[in-house]
Amino acid sequence: MLTYYYDIMSQPSRAIFQFLKANNIVYKDHPIAIRKGEHKSDWFLKINPMGKVPAINDNGFILTESVAILKYLAMRYVVPDHWYPSDLQQRARVDEYMAWQHMNTRFNAAGLFWKEAMLPQISGKPVDKATLDKAVSQLDDTLDMLQTMFLKDQLFLCGDSITIADLLAVNELIQCLASGRDVTKGRPKLNAWMNHVREKLHPHFDNSVAMIYKMRDRARMQQARL
Repeated sequence: MLTYYYDIMSQPSRAIFQFLKANNIVYKDHPIAIRKGEHKSDWFLKINPMGKVPAINDNGFILTESVAILKYLAMRYVVPDHWYPSDLQQRARVDEYMAWQHMNTRFNAAGLFWKEAMLPQISGKPVDKATLDKAVSQLDDTLDMLQTMFLKDQLFLCGDSITIADLLAVNELIQCLASGRDVTKGRPKLNAWMNHVREKLHPHFDNSVAMIYKMRDRARMQQARL
């Protein structure tokens, strides 16, 4: 049986979680609590020597790295073709986004989340304005590219059907809500895309980001007091 190792607060972990749920793939659920250091435990380092989630064990075949896992699952199981299209050019578009996202969507959205939501909790004081402004500007550049290069006039990043690329992207951007920041604000095209993804993944999307919503509400209450 397929075993899935993940932390639901990990963006790529959620993407795979949502894919598994949306496609009714049977698997053994094995959460890993990063906050407790379980990803660095001796037993898990035998699964992934890098000590990172997500990871899978498919009857002895161990695979790490979210992009590789999503590709594998899309081809290993009987799922609708739109997730990772068999058409060569359509598949190349999905691969194009996934190659680009590492140093763009993931790097910049995760960077802003870390500076705005996590560092203040760790240090007990807010990040200085210049650092935060730079992180926001870098993510804004990425959001511009998401709209003009990938979304264009399509419903989803790689066409008019949802793909694994959309799962990776939406989970990076929704993470920023943890600090009360909605990165789709003032970007109706991006907001519409996120809603399309949410609808396609209902109810698994909202269930998997429930903790992000709680962090958002808490952050907004704190901001309202200032």
